[in-house]
Amino acid sequence: MRVVFMGTPDFSVPVLEALVAAGHEIAAVYCQPPRPAGRGKKLRPTPVHSRAEALGLEVRHPESLKTSDSQADFAALNADVAVVVAYGLLLPQAILDAPKHGCLNIHASLLPRWRGAAPIHRAIMAGDAETGVCIMQMEAGLDTGPVLLRAATPIGSEETTAQLHDRLSQMGAEAIVEALAKPQVLTPEPQPDQGVTYAHKIDKAEARVDWAEDAKNIDRKIRGLSPFPGAFTEYDGQRIKLLASRFVDLDGAAGTLLDDALTVACGTGAVQLTRLQRAGKSAQTAEEFLRGVPLSKGMSLL
Repeated sequence: MRVVFMGTPDFSVPVLEALVAAGHEIAAVYCQPPRPAGRGKKLRPTPVHSRAEALGLEVRHPESLKTSDSQADFAALNADVAVVVAYGLLLPQAILDAPKHGCLNIHASLLPRWRGAAPIHRAIMAGDAETGVCIMQMEAGLDTGPVLLRAATPIGSEETTAQLHDRLSQMGAEAIVEALAKPQVLTPEPQPDQGVTYAHKIDKAEARVDWAEDAKNIDRKIRGLSPFPGAFTEYDGQRIKLLASRFVDLDGAAGTLLDDALTVACGTGAVQLTRLQRAGKSAQTAEEFLRGVPLSKGMSLL
């Protein structure tokens, strides 16, 4: 098929690679424009931009797709289909209608659960037992289109957003290749009205840990916000990011260390912190962290 690919971050890269490996003709790659980054604030291309150029593909990064010129340029590609995954711009109806078979979106949830911006984070934070990917025929609404293909996977009890992100990216790559290989046998299934939830964008204000909360909720927050923005606590005036944890069925005064291995009592139950990061430092295992910050049984993080 002649495909227009539309994606921007790391999550999208395996999908692009899979389409190329499957032999599809990539008419053009659309992504977000380079942004200032680093200390020098030099323009840095997005992960998709860099990978597409390495593959010898044409890259386009318009600021908007709302202008008549940008829509005409898109239509002139004469694509069979557009594959969209974490692109970052809303697609006007003229863009949705341009490819012969429309625009297919790879969404990292089991729709209609977790429509919106942060489905991976929200699934972990809510304690969902499973998630997955959907290949959806795009329409004007936010993730409301009919689903052509879905694939489910359990969420591990200690899995972080970073780990689940990488698994779902690969699942999405496999699913879109399967969908494009047999479009004539796929039946679009309208999403049900029941079970709709929205994965609102992560707000950094959510990241502070309140040790008086239930341990299961704290554990899910730590794993769901890892690596970004990173749940955090404070000790001795320093902010400490909490990047991995596990639930422990122990009790004690909230915020108190129950052992010498960073097991912290919560309002109910406890969590063991297994990966942490101090300001200006690299992420560390609990053992590595304790060599520099001597926290021990009976001390408090409140």
